Amino acid sequence: MYRPRRGKLGTSVALMGIGAGILIWVLWPILSFAVVSDSIFSKTITPISDAPAARAASLSTVAYAASPTDGLVAPVNTDFTNANTWYPTAPQKRVSPEVNTYVLSIPKLRIKNAQVIIGGDDLSTSLIHYGGTGLPGQYGTTVVFGHSTLPQFYSPTNYKTIFSLLPTLKIGDDIFITYDGVLYRYVIYEMVVLDPTDLTVLEQRFDDSYLTLVTCVPPGTYWKRLNMKAKLSSI
Repeated sequence: MYRPRRGKLGTSVALMGIGAGILIWVLWPILSFAVVSDSIFSKTITPISDAPAARAASLSTVAYAASPTDGLVAPVNTDFTNANTWYPTAPQKRVSPEVNTYVLSIPKLRIKNAQVIIGGDDLSTSLIHYGGTGLPGQYGTTVVFGHSTLPQFYSPTNYKTIFSLLPTLKIGDDIFITYDGVLYRYVIYEMVVLDPTDLTVLEQRFDDSYLTLVTCVPPGTYWKRLNMKAKLSSI
């Protein structure tokens, strides 16, 4: 009867162990996000009043006709570095502001002066300010998209990974924007996970200046969208 040599058996066991380790390394961020997301994100309560009268006075859409459930789920081979594929039923408005680029910093994530292009397309080369949403420092809601991947590959200077650690931010953390030479400080007040077809992220409220950062979650997937909402605050 044939008996495998100990060396070959040991090699097989080692390879199986390496394979299992790689699988755990890849799946752990996804599983851990799924475990904590219900308690951290879904139950977050905004301190901003949502009373019907106040909401009716301060909320408006950017004239998008589609409802949150009108879009189709994107095909598996969709290129999510193209900002236009994120919300195909609500295409960006091709606006031409006098200043069409600015920079964004998140000290907690070591992101410093990341470039944001208004109405841009390529998330592999910059953050994208979704065309038609509010401008920084003005009344309305600035919506900024950023690409993400597994947090193990995070780099604050790589636009393909730049928002990978966005889920680690907390209420009260700072986001800074320098637009047209003026520095604005936004403070996070709410974190929400939505379906990729939910267009409420594009809502505009005009009682103050707001900022929403958007990326895909769980980390390394395109299943859901994390909306990190912040409000203008004094510096």
